[in-house]
Amino acid sequence: MDCRSEIATAVARYQAHADMAQLLTRLQAIAQSATPEEIIEGAEPFLEMPEVVGPLYEHVVIARPSDARALVVLANAYWLAGRGPDVVGELASRAIAADPGHRGAWHLWALTESSPRERVARWRQVCERFPADELARVLLADNAASLAGAEHDEEALALAITTYESLLPNTTMPVQRQALETAIGTLRGWRL
Repeated sequence: MDCRSEIATAVARYQAHADMAQLLTRLQAIAQSATPEEIIEGAEPFLEMPEVVGPLYEHVVIARPSDARALVVLANAYWLAGRGPDVVGELASRAIAADPGHRGAWHLWALTESSPRERVARWRQVCERFPADELARVLLADNAASLAGAEHDEEALALAITTYESLLPNTTMPVQRQALETAIGTLRGWRL
C-alpha cells in the first residue's frame, strides 16, 4: 500500500462528497496498516485539515508517545477541530516534557489556559524561555491588554504597552508598525 496516495485519495473523496464517516473509516484503515513514518509522510500535505491529521496522528502518538512534534501536531489538530483546552493542554504538556525546547508545545500550552490572568503568566513564561519569539510577545501583549481592559489592571496595561514597544525596533513592515503604534497610543490613552 502506498500510504501517501491512499491518504490523498481519501481526502479527495472527502472533498468531493463531504462524507466525514467515510473519511474517518478510510483513514483508520490506512493508519492501521501503515508505519508511523508512512503516516507522517502521507499526512504532511494535509496538516491544515484537522479532520484528516487528527485521526492519523492519533495512531502516530500511540506508537510514539514521546514524540514532541507528533504530540504538537495532534494537539493543534484537536484545537482547530474544537476539542477543547483540556485535551490540547494535556498533549502540549506531554510535548514539553518530551522536548522542553519545542516552541509549538509551549504556544499551545499557553493558549489553552482559560484564566486570562494565568494565560498572561503563561505567555510571560514562553517569552522568557524564547526571548526572540516575536509571536509569543505579540500574544503576551494582546492577552495583557485584554486582561487590563477586563479587570482594570494597571500592571497588565503597563505590560501590554512595554511589550508592544519592545516589538517596534524589529518591525520593518509599515502596516505592522502602524498597527503597533496605534495599539500603543490607544493603550496609553486608557484610564483605568
